[in-house]
Amino acid sequence: MSAGDPVGAGLISSLARPGGNVTGLSSQTAGGEEKRLALLKELRPSLSRVAVLSNPTNPYSVIAVEHAQRGAAALGLSLGVVELSAVSELDVAFRAMREKSADAALVIANPFLAHERALVAKLLVEHQLPSISAYHECAVAGGLMAYMTSYYDIFRREAIFIDKIFEGAKPGDLPIEQPTKFELVINLKTAKALGLEVPLSLLVHANRLIE
Repeated sequence: MSAGDPVGAGLISSLARPGGNVTGLSSQTAGGEEKRLALLKELRPSLSRVAVLSNPTNPYSVIAVEHAQRGAAALGLSLGVVELSAVSELDVAFRAMREKSADAALVIANPFLAHERALVAKLLVEHQLPSISAYHECAVAGGLMAYMTSYYDIFRREAIFIDKIFEGAKPGDLPIEQPTKFELVINLKTAKALGLEVPLSLLVHANRLIE
């Protein structure tokens, strides 16, 4: 398996000794919410209120929001969770963000929001909200920033586990591997549309700039 927080999701008992019949990799996607909030703060030092777009039907979202809340507390940010699970709820969600006077948006990783990434990115720009997500595809679709584990690296490393299991290793005895590569993507076209100047400290650390 590969999961955003396999311990928090109850898939395994620990990273060192997963037990049972499960092993694989942790993408640390949920834990990355704190870093994503820090990047938003670096982009806009005056940031004080962040809206969190989350799909309540996805159990992972609960874990990710908890991480985001811890990150917000450490940064002195006010966090407002906005839940949606269908395209028909987007208008209500963005109205809620406006009512919360959000300065930026954190988009929690889940299949629905990833599938609707172009529409979500368009609405974020229309509402003048800088955003960050956990998928580089969201930045490519028009979101401002994405910070994530290198998923392609994880997929390649999964083959190593498969080989070990075929050779007779017990999955529960194989420690869960954690990511070593992370990527930052910044869409400069979106930054221009939002009237934002991306600080040099972010530009030099970006793995990809979309111009």
